[in-house]
Amino acid sequence: MGQVFYPYEPDQTLLLPPSLRDWVPEGHLAHFVSDTVDELDLTALYARYEQREDGRGQLAYEPRLLLKLLIYAYAVGLFSSRKIAKAVEELVPLRYLAAGQLPSHRTLARFRQEHSAQFQGLFVQVVRIARAAGLVAMGTLAIDGSKLKANASKHKAMSYGRMQEEDARLRREIEQLTQRAQAIDAAEDTEFGPDVRGDELPAELQRRETRRAKIREAMERLEAEAAAHDDASGRGQARPGRLKRPIGVPPASKQMNFTDPESRLMKTASGGFEQCYNAQLAIDAERQIIVAADVTESAADNGQLVPLEEQAEVNTGVRTATLLADAG
Repeated sequence: MGQVFYPYEPDQTLLLPPSLRDWVPEGHLAHFVSDTVDELDLTALYARYEQREDGRGQLAYEPRLLLKLLIYAYAVGLFSSRKIAKAVEELVPLRYLAAGQLPSHRTLARFRQEHSAQFQGLFVQVVRIARAAGLVAMGTLAIDGSKLKANASKHKAMSYGRMQEEDARLRREIEQLTQRAQAIDAAEDTEFGPDVRGDELPAELQRRETRRAKIREAMERLEAEAAAHDDASGRGQARPGRLKRPIGVPPASKQMNFTDPESRLMKTASGGFEQCYNAQLAIDAERQIIVAADVTESAADNGQLVPLEEQAEVNTGVRTATLLADAG
């Protein structure tokens, strides 16, 4: 007699509707996330929806559903809205949290953006509940950073030295265009009479004035950062003759991006350089729960170790016994 197998009928219709909760093992993180979110005070999330009293518009996804998806996805390392939406279709825990519904990546991203102010507080609440439930041991804390691309092109960044050159060049061109504009205005006043406006600037002059204003604003930001850095490091008390640059004046190679001034040019895992932010995570090594998170504009991770450890202590109320971090 040959091998006997369990029955296998992929197209078999179930007699009774299954419970999605039964598809996720007891003790699974998805159950904890679902039960925890159900206990949170989500008044602030629902406030925006209460403004629609006439019932018009499309049906909205339940805020608890979207919040559960995002919290669970972050806990298992999914941060892209597109990847989360795809995972809802493919991963049983996320399908269970969504109760079989399939919100699009645009819905997830929009929900995260519209309620970003509430996420920090909700994040801390979930971590503290996880701690109280014994899901966070805080015996060993693993900390590392990852570069996240900013919504800005590296080609829109400019060094301080180049800014000075551009500022001088644009100033000369603006003077020339201003003189040209004045001559044109005078000629048009003579041709068309005094009732025609003569104070409009040529479009090219307006464009360059706007660009110069952006450059000046970026230069001022760099100078303010350099001054703050010099004061913090004590360079402001040093003798000027010993400094390689004047106090409060940034190095000529220091860059600032016009599209996203807070982002910085950082080396990525691919080996190239992109406009990025540096995202930091602290994870309970035993339970794999994120207990602290931050996003900085510093490319180096080493300066974030202590602040993130302190944030984890504040969030959990417990000081970790051991820290794990790489050489960076």
